[in-house]
Amino acid sequence: MSTHPLTPSEAARWSARAGLVLPAERHAGLAATAEHIHSVVSALRELDFDDIAPAAVYRAQEGHDETA
Repeated sequence: MSTHPLTPSEAARWSARAGLVLPAERHAGLAATAEHIHSVVSALRELDFDDIAPAAVYRAQEGHDETA
């Protein structure tokens, strides 16, 4: 996704390309939601996870009670 805001018509085009044809009144909401998701993902990409082991390292513990 580029740095310019997603317009409702572009959002409609992308959703139609994905097989989801929406009525015109939903295009603005779709564009706003896509922009929000993009901003959240961008923030997550900036986080430093170098000191965290990959998920494959962790093992589930049987009988572990989260409420305790």
